Amino acid sequence: MAPTFEDDGLYNFVVRDGNGVKGLVDLGLEKVPEQYIQPPYERIDKLKASSCDRPPIDLSMLDGPRRSEVVELIAEAAEKVGFFQVVNHGVPFEVLESVKRAAREFFGRVPEKKAVYRKGVSPSPHVKYGTSFVPEKEKALEWKDYISMVYTSDADALEFWPNECREVALEYLKASISMVRKLIGVVMEKLGVTLDESRIDSLIGLKMVNMNFYPTCPNPDLTVGVGRHSDMGMFTVLLQDGIGGLYVKMEEDIADAEKNGEWIEIPPIPGALVINVGDTLQILSNGKYKSAEHRVRTTSTQSRVSIPIFALPRPDEKIKPLPQVVERDGVARYREVVFEEYMNNFFGKAHEGKKSLDFAQINAS
Repeated sequence: MAPTFEDDGLYNFVVRDGNGVKGLVDLGLEKVPEQYIQPPYERIDKLKASSCDRPPIDLSMLDGPRRSEVVELIAEAAEKVGFFQVVNHGVPFEVLESVKRAAREFFGRVPEKKAVYRKGVSPSPHVKYGTSFVPEKEKALEWKDYISMVYTSDADALEFWPNECREVALEYLKASISMVRKLIGVVMEKLGVTLDESRIDSLIGLKMVNMNFYPTCPNPDLTVGVGRHSDMGMFTVLLQDGIGGLYVKMEEDIADAEKNGEWIEIPPIPGALVINVGDTLQILSNGKYKSAEHRVRTTSTQSRVSIPIFALPRPDEKIKPLPQVVERDGVARYREVVFEEYMNNFFGKAHEGKKSLDFAQINAS
């Protein structure tokens, strides 16, 4: 029998009690509750979206005679669409498979064993289990449960991260961050800028692994797994499973007019990782590189997992366009912001495309 809730009962069951969307589905949900129904303009029409036909970039070629060709491919993708997929990235295939299995194992726990990581009761302030994005501020909830793990030290991770994933998530994080450092070097090289190691350390000083779970949904056309948004940091590294559902919006100013503003699906490629440009890199580059606006569709046939790594500046880091770029452009398009203030603004409201960048944007007038 399908569950019924009165007044705030569903919100309390899903959010406050920590049952999540999976808890709803496990009760025998037959249709999407009203609280999850998105307005028509936010829904994802799978039939109207095309699939990305960009081949993945082979990062091993950065160390060979075709380096310049690969640098151009990365920079072009970062400028035009804000995302690309990579292979031969240095994260072992078995680690990718293990971390996906670990995510499914964690979300397969009984609700009370996940709920121990809820904000306010978690044994560590750096580990948080939740659902949707900011449910208290959303007009329609997102069809997603997650656990977020902030890296402070190996010892902290091995003590407080969930048993199912702590070791493999740590290995995945370290290998991915090594790759991110390479990518930062590439995009800075194309800007004609050299950052010293301490500056790069500051720009990716906050590292976070999320495990996202999207349960099967009885009415995927009415919901979203994640709403339209861009990420805050330098780069996001995303591991998809084989089910798909990630959509990226093509920038309005790309050369192919037919694709302006179009949403394209990013198909899963075995062994590949998706790289998203974040808002911080867009600000540093004075808008040359574009953070990727993206969202996630739900499915009625299979649950889905994804595991992003967010490489973010330290909270006290000051972010502004690089002076060398401003000198060349003749104008700064973004003001200086302390990253903690940018984060607070980002998490202070529901997802709404790339509006988070407005916090730093200098008005054209």
